[in-house]
Amino acid sequence: MKPLLATSMLALGLGLSGLAQAETETYKIDAEGMHAAANFRIKHLGYSWLYGRFNTFNGQFTHDAAKPEATSLDVTIDTGSVDSNHAERDKHLRSAEFLSAEEFPQARFVSTSYQPREDGTGTLQGDFTLRGVTKPLSIEIKETGAGEDPWGGYRRGYEGSAVLTLADYGIDVDLGPESKEVELMLSVEGVRQ
Repeated sequence: MKPLLATSMLALGLGLSGLAQAETETYKIDAEGMHAAANFRIKHLGYSWLYGRFNTFNGQFTHDAAKPEATSLDVTIDTGSVDSNHAERDKHLRSAEFLSAEEFPQARFVSTSYQPREDGTGTLQGDFTLRGVTKPLSIEIKETGAGEDPWGGYRRGYEGSAVLTLADYGIDVDLGPESKEVELMLSVEGVRQ
């Protein structure tokens, strides 16, 4: 009777300590499964929006329910995968005048801190590198959901957006006074590892 009681108490203690020490979960972004998107938009001459996306990117993010401020994000984008639904324009966007994709094949965001809010939103601060230039960037994010998937895995999703000034990254093409900034929009679904 005593060994059974001791074993039960030990198991209960281990279970409770596991709850008290929630671990940081790592999620691989499901970009290959078409459950994530890296999009952008920029004003065209001040009359309308030009939308585009990057077809190839990867990364991961972390989540800790006990310490939401520990949330992090690391995303790498293949600049040569830019897709604005117009082949000639995409060729121009890959050129040295814009993304310089041959010389700088990747853009990357690595978070440095996160300020969560109680409503499931927050501000992710980090460093964004484009065309070999690294600048601080803030991404406003929102948790879109979390739960088990039909295949026995666990998924979590976020969406976020940030605005960057093209000239900060050496893109000084005159596209008009309302086209000096581009909005990046990221929607990610991650599978817990």
